[in-house]
Amino acid sequence: MAPFSRLVRFRNPAGQIFYGEVPGDELTTKESLQGSQVAVYKGETPFDNDFSLTDQKEEIAEVLAPLAHVPVFECVGVNYLKHVQETGGEPPKHPVIFKKAPDALAGPFEDVPIHPECQSQMDYEAELCVIIGKDCKNVSADDALDYVLGYTAGNDVSARYWQWKERSGGQHGSAKGFDKFAPIGPVIVSPSAIGDPHDLSLKTIVNGKDVRQESRTDDLIFKVPEIIQHLSRGTTLRKGTVIMTGTPSGVAAFMKPPGFLQDGDVVEVEIEKIGRLQNKMVFE
Repeated sequence: MAPFSRLVRFRNPAGQIFYGEVPGDELTTKESLQGSQVAVYKGETPFDNDFSLTDQKEEIAEVLAPLAHVPVFECVGVNYLKHVQETGGEPPKHPVIFKKAPDALAGPFEDVPIHPECQSQMDYEAELCVIIGKDCKNVSADDALDYVLGYTAGNDVSARYWQWKERSGGQHGSAKGFDKFAPIGPVIVSPSAIGDPHDLSLKTIVNGKDVRQESRTDDLIFKVPEIIQHLSRGTTLRKGTVIMTGTPSGVAAFMKPPGFLQDGDVVEVEIEKIGRLQNKMVFE
């Protein structure tokens, strides 16, 4: 896998798409990225053998999803201890897994369209996301981090109406896999630049001032190596797979009263060392 620190995928003013290297270590936001000049990489994707940094610089006109497409989103449910406690449940003995389809992918600043039959109980979930860098299968926990391209922030947008057991049979994927229900970004941060992925702050803010979730990744029940080991057991994880590792307490569904999202609400998900997503919910 190619060396990098903080990758941003973007469109320049002429409409060309590049990967660029974001300098420094400050939190990346829409304001900090748009209009800035970054050195760009040769190669189509960070998985390419010829992916390498050049001396060429380009202006960021629009920040795009950090991957053009993904094979699948592998998602871990009820994986923060305090979130389990707010649901009134017991910690799971094994990772609880559901999937989002590839078309759930959205950029870090894109609007999220909400189908009319989802609009009554819309929710957010801040998530640390792991991007698999090369195909793997039957990976041990000791070796799991060798297969990580990097980390990004994500929002597991959730239509709770379709998640409740009477409509889902306990299967969460369809409630969370609508188009653009997985905004990620704004950058991919390398494992070396992240350091310990289990020592990061993350939070969710609604409409610029209402802090809904505020936690640290040390509250994860199953850590990243355990999750990769579990997901790769007898199963090939393809490069580009995005693993959403779970969300902390503070989701809208368990507020008293519930704080479900409304048309036009802007949800920001911020993770230390990575950056801040900013997505508007647009009811169709």
